[in-house]
Amino acid sequence: MKNRLIHFAIHTEDLERAKGFYEKVFNWGFRAYGPSDFAQITDEDSENGELIGALQSRTYSPVEDHVLGFECTIGVENVDEIIAKVEQSGGKVVMPKTAIPHVGWIAKFLDTEGNLVCAMQSDTNAA
Repeated sequence: MKNRLIHFAIHTEDLERAKGFYEKVFNWGFRAYGPSDFAQITDEDSENGELIGALQSRTYSPVEDHVLGFECTIGVENVDEIIAKVEQSGGKVVMPKTAIPHVGWIAKFLDTEGNLVCAMQSDTNAA
């Protein structure tokens, strides 16, 4: 394994609100684990989902103030559907669907916690 992302954490102000947002937008599941302001993220909403990350309180950090962010891109089947789900789930699109020539379509949005997230649909014909 060479230098690839193996886990991520999304920092939250309100864990339950964030869980609702990501469940609606990406159909992720969550498992309680450790303190009440921490939850594991699974790649599907079932007991069989693969662990991929965590939701945790912004104060659950060794950084003195709070974590400001780490921009991540999530691969999706249909970026238009994700944009609609983001808007319906309380997020805010900050960069509309945009072509990256010969790569795909990207959109950027803020989740309910103010985190910047990117959604990317691969499409070598994007222009």
